Amino acid sequence: MTRVDFYILADQTLDARNLFICRLVNKAVSQGQNVFINVDQASDAQVFDDLLWNFRAESFVPHEIQHAHSHTQGCPVHIGWSTPINEHSDVMINAGNRLPDFFGRFSRLIEVVVQDDAILQYTREHYRFLSNRGYAIDHQDMRLGA
Repeated sequence: MTRVDFYILADQTLDARNLFICRLVNKAVSQGQNVFINVDQASDAQVFDDLLWNFRAESFVPHEIQHAHSHTQGCPVHIGWSTPINEHSDVMINAGNRLPDFFGRFSRLIEVVVQDDAILQYTREHYRFLSNRGYAIDHQDMRLGA
């Protein structure tokens, strides 16, 4: 069964959430894991494409935006808004407002929550859906250290 983690941030902005997601991606890749970042649309994918190039001054995270014909051999990170083309089985980070059907293909699902009303609403819905189906959900409350 897919392991589920919710990271709860004290921040209120989408930018803070996206930057935190980039740090999670970087950590997963450094541990040899493949990552799929699920987004709502192409413009959201472009945001992560830019961030993964620039969020750390000293390096970047190898990645690609998923297209119908994209497949970079050995690329550890894919960003997309539909069913993944590549057979990733490690980590899906859901940066979209819906929980896609294919999340169960991954060993781990991550949701990052910020204190924004819209994000709080749909991540609560995701939590309820997962909880009602018996997924064990781990909480990482990042507000406790602030």
